[in-house]
Amino acid sequence: MKPLVYKKAKRIRQKPVVRVAMHVTSGDTVQVISGEDKGKRGKVLRVELKKGRVVVEGVNLVKKHQRPTANTPGQIITREAGIHHSKVMLIDPKTGEPTRIRRRKDADGTLERIAVKSGQSIPRNR
Repeated sequence: MKPLVYKKAKRIRQKPVVRVAMHVTSGDTVQVISGEDKGKRGKVLRVELKKGRVVVEGVNLVKKHQRPTANTPGQIITREAGIHHSKVMLIDPKTGEPTRIRRRKDADGTLERIAVKSGQSIPRNR
């Protein structure tokens, strides 16, 4: 009788994580251009490069049910969820209108963001 031989399971390879190049950074003021919260303005709180999403202050509010623990009672928390980065536009610092951006290399080699409507530079908040 032949002995039982267990075949080694094939390893499923995960797709490599692709980081999305975004036109917004945390701290920027943006306006939502489509979806349920269209027209709302807010500050970008967090940027998720792996998912291609941004979390904007006061936009896409969801309710989260929190279980009670020994220290805290159970409660329902309202917080911001992420939206896709293509649904937001930067606010032009000169006119206050939403604008697209261009990129240009500075003299020192760093990328500079330029508002298409006014041509003014938009500084990165770091």
